[in-house]
Amino acid sequence: MSSLLIFIVIVAVIAFWAMGIYNGLVTARNAYKNAFAQIDVQLQRRFDLIPNLVEVAKKYMAHERETLEAVIAARSAAQSGLAAAKASPGDPEAMAQLAAAQGQLNAGLGRLLAVAEAYPDLKANQNMMQLTEELTSTENKVAFSRQAFNDAVMAYNNKREVFPNSVFAGMFGFQPATLLEIPADKQAQVREAPKVQF
Repeated sequence: MSSLLIFIVIVAVIAFWAMGIYNGLVTARNAYKNAFAQIDVQLQRRFDLIPNLVEVAKKYMAHERETLEAVIAARSAAQSGLAAAKASPGDPEAMAQLAAAQGQLNAGLGRLLAVAEAYPDLKANQNMMQLTEELTSTENKVAFSRQAFNDAVMAYNNKREVFPNSVFAGMFGFQPATLLEIPADKQAQVREAPKVQF
């Protein structure tokens, strides 16, 4: 009887230990998905600001139609990239598509702000100043959200790769998650502080 009791206790300890590992993996996966939701919120805010910025600039920059259209096209591509990433946060393909689309949008916005420098009336416009300030603030929030997401992804990947968690991760289909990184050709642009003068 005592050997049966010892066996039951050992099985129960192993079962609770396995459940703890599984629950830890689920918690870490949910943490990075939640962190991605914060990126989603900030990018949506950014996407909402861009048409207003273009609309204000359009009044002053009639000859810069190509620049304005490029920003709107980049915004659409970035929204598509975000939709793909929202469907599967951490997926390597979705993260690469989102990063590329965001890089394209950053380049378009950079061109728009650079061209706006040539229009003194536009630089002095109160709406333009307010929108660029909001856009700058949102860019900072996107950067913080991306860092929080990448931290959560790293914690999840570490948790799923250590032994014995790696055994359970493989058995239960916990796939590695991918960081949201800026493409190498865009890193220099993003790391430079934007120079906006009004």
